[in-house]
Amino acid sequence: MRLSSRLDLFNEPETLKMAKLGRELRAQGVDVIDLSLGEPDFDTPNHIKESLKKAVDENWSHYTPVAGYPELREAVCVKLKRDNNLEYRPENILVSTGAKQSLANVVMAIVDKGDEVIIPTPYWVTYSEIVKLCEGHVVLVRTSVENKYKITPEELEAAITPKTSLFMFSSPCNPSGSVYTREELASLAEVFRRHPQVFIISDEIYEYINFVGQHESLAQFHDLKDRIIILNGLSKGYAMTGYRLGYIAADPAVVKACEKLQGQFTSGANAVTQRGAITALTGELEPTFKMNTEFTRRRARMLELLAAIPGVKVAEPDGAFYVFPVVTSYFGTSDGTHAIHDADDLCMYLLNYAHVSTVTGRAFGEPDSIRISFANSMEKIEAAMARISAAMARLT
Repeated sequence: MRLSSRLDLFNEPETLKMAKLGRELRAQGVDVIDLSLGEPDFDTPNHIKESLKKAVDENWSHYTPVAGYPELREAVCVKLKRDNNLEYRPENILVSTGAKQSLANVVMAIVDKGDEVIIPTPYWVTYSEIVKLCEGHVVLVRTSVENKYKITPEELEAAITPKTSLFMFSSPCNPSGSVYTREELASLAEVFRRHPQVFIISDEIYEYINFVGQHESLAQFHDLKDRIIILNGLSKGYAMTGYRLGYIAADPAVVKACEKLQGQFTSGANAVTQRGAITALTGELEPTFKMNTEFTRRRARMLELLAAIPGVKVAEPDGAFYVFPVVTSYFGTSDGTHAIHDADDLCMYLLNYAHVSTVTGRAFGEPDSIRISFANSMEKIEAAMARISAAMARLT
């Protein structure tokens, strides 16, 4: 059987792989605690669920416009003005089946074969693989735990070449939890002004899970706005992962290009989800704030538990729901039977012998770390961290 060589250009997401391995162990009767989770462990707020039910009863069951219902595109504009003080019109908005499709649309619309795409590490696993699928050249810029994994203007300037067509980053960041301040974004904006050929994807899907104050968007620098593509969606802030809805805010030319691509892949997003999204984006945010309060409490406990494990170094996350500790002090150790050479080995060791699923930092471009999610109950977090601590204590 001959399959396309395109499949060799990119890798399976490690996040999905670890979730799959955890499910397989669970099916064998093993009590696995999942700290590889990339989704809130909360239910969709009731006022959104009621609007979804209403949409079913009102027979919103037909094909939708490729770019999304006009009312939803307007709702995105309302949200961007209310929460981010950003002015957009419906022609600046495209709705897709999840933010991952939004990302794929944009990269396919911008990146030609051989184009360079700058991605600061660590980064969400799909960034690099989508670029590879589009036959672009991934340029990784290693950041440091000392700088809370944020790229500096000097690092950005050094990475840009005449072949650079795109820069992509997230704030808050998955997996590091880094959040860029307005001042830090302004410094990056100065660099981008000197390189007008570079588009910027600003992934803001974790904007509501922020522990340090107001979310800041790069799009606030109006002279760059036509080159900035805001990527966002419903999954994280509204606990709507399964409903699959993402969106971009961008220059109309970019939106039209993405709409052309999407028209051949999926057409419009789910009709019922779109109706619920209008309520989510324009309605009350109290459930979102309560969720963030609980994540804040869990973050504090997770950091406390990590601090008790010798040889682990972590930058306190300012957003999202992950910690990303450096674990190199455990490389070259063994429990007498199982040797730990790298973060991959450590994650598999924790899965198979502590029965806790995490994700190797290699998947995010930082092989010295592992990602641990606190999108689970406090009880599960404490039990999992006790298992991790005991398992790592056996490594010498």
